[in-house]
Order: sequence, then structure tokens, then C-alpha cells
Amino acid sequence: MSAQLRRRGARRHDDGTPDSHRFPTRRYDLVKEFLVALFVMAFLTALLAAVFSSPDDKAITLQQWARQAPDDLVATAAAELAGTSTTASYGAPYNTASPGQDLGPLALQRWAGVRIAINAAKDLVIDPVSTMTDTDVIAAVTTWNAARPNQQTAWAGSYSDALAAAPNGDRTAVAAGDYGPVPALTNAELTLASSGALEGLLAAKDTFYMPDSTKPLLLLSDGSYLEGKARDQSLGGDQWGMMNETGNYPGQPWLWGYTFWYQVSPFSTSGNADALVWGLMAALSVVVTLVPWIPGLRRIPQAVKVHRLIWRKHGK
Repeated sequence: MSAQLRRRGARRHDDGTPDSHRFPTRRYDLVKEFLVALFVMAFLTALLAAVFSSPDDKAITLQQWARQAPDDLVATAAAELAGTSTTASYGAPYNTASPGQDLGPLALQRWAGVRIAINAAKDLVIDPVSTMTDTDVIAAVTTWNAARPNQQTAWAGSYSDALAAAPNGDRTAVAAGDYGPVPALTNAELTLASSGALEGLLAAKDTFYMPDSTKPLLLLSDGSYLEGKARDQSLGGDQWGMMNETGNYPGQPWLWGYTFWYQVSPFSTSGNADALVWGLMAALSVVVTLVPWIPGLRRIPQAVKVHRLIWRKHGK
């Protein structure tokens, strides 16, 4: 101990009590504790990342979907034309097909309104295949556009049902029926996707941010291929959810607070789960924010005394 420290240790107060007797003291190496904590946390991070890390697969493309699950893509295109796909029947912000999610008397989804207008049949199928120069495809598009909406729905609905009834959903084994131009349109969609052109055709070209992947992602999510990939990794909605990654960076652990509630009743069985979970998390966030001002709740840390495990009391 230096002379300066000895002089400080010998300093006395007005009542004659030296500093060393007035307050309990002990030697403390802050740098050593910092380094130990740093190495321990680095080791635990590396260990847990190796054991529990989520997969970092490459982004799924429409071309990959078309080549690996062509029957699913054709069935999805038929559902878009029939108006039975998730996008076609979702409601706001894409269309007015359904009232959407609500939180009690609050019609949240309807209040938001249609902000990203999507006509599933036209935007996801007809417009892309209309760019093709094949005469059969041109004739199919012309026939579709000339038909009345109820006729279009009848054709596409019948073809969707026939695809579902075919062995293993095989589009080449569909029973004969009155499907109008729908088989030609869906096969044209498959051809575009297989070539890699569909992705670019669906990306918006009139927005500031290019490209806008909204439409390709909606089409992909309407099929079962994406969900199948997720379930193969145990990341389905009933398998504690899907966690995103950007490049090689870790996922978003803050999402667990939301995905947890989807696994328990009544959220797991409710068609209104999105709004209910959002409302619950908003309420819990408010409670956590107001903990210092809520009588009783703010005394929980003092009552459980967890702080004593970290800040040990020295002396009397």
C-alpha cells in the first residue's frame, strides 16, 4: 500500500474514528472480475450456440419450390384462381374478403384497411402468365378474362378439388372434368417458376424500394412447401414457432415471448390468436414498464432477496 493510501487510512473524522473503522472494507480486483466474467460468458455463448443454434439455410426461391414440389405449386396457383388460398381470403391489408382479426369489440384488422391491395388470381397468376408468348397460354388467358367471375370460380374450384382427390396430389393424374383454362394457366405458372422468371415478375416495379418481395412471399406461403420445410426443422407453428436469421447472425430471441402463447390454450385453438397474443403482450409490456410504480409488485425483488446472491453483505 502506498504512502498516500496509508495516509488516507490513518485519516480520522471529527469524532476520532478512523476511516478503516467507520466503514467495512475489503480488497477488490475489478479488472480480474471483468475478465473472468468475460471468459465465462464467451465460453457459455459458444457452447450454447453450438448446442442450440438454429439452422442457417439459404432463402427458399420460387424456382426451388417449382423444381422440388411442382404439384404443390400447381395446387397453390389453382387456389389463388379459386379465391380459396390464404392470401385471397385473408382480408386487410390485402383485400376485403374477410373481417380479419379483432380484439374484443376492436376490429383492428378492418380498421387498418386495405393498404397493400392484392388480387390473388390476377396479381399472382394471370398477370405473370400473361407475359408469356406461347399461343396456348395466350388463349387460356383470353378465355379466363372473358369469363364471368362465377364461371372462373367454378373452373378453378373444380380443378382444386380434382387435384386434392388425385393420388398424392399428382397433377398428371387428375380426373377429367370441366376445368376451363385453369390447367393451362397453372402449368404456365409452373413453367415460369421453374425457369426462375416468376420471382422477378411478381416483384413490384412501382415502389421506391426494389425489389418488393411481398407477392412472391405471399404465393410461397400459400403453399405447403414452406411449412413442410419448417416442420422438417421442428420449427412449425405448434413446434414453438419459427425463428428468423439474417445471414450468419443469431436469430431473434425476443420472439419467444410471442411464440410461447401460441402453444397454450385458448390461443392455440383460437382463430383470433394473432390479435389476442398482440393484446396480451402489449398489456404485459405496460405492466413491466410500470413495475416501479405498482404497489406490492415493486416490492417483489426486495421480498425474494435475489440481489443477495450477487451483492453479498460484508460485515455486520
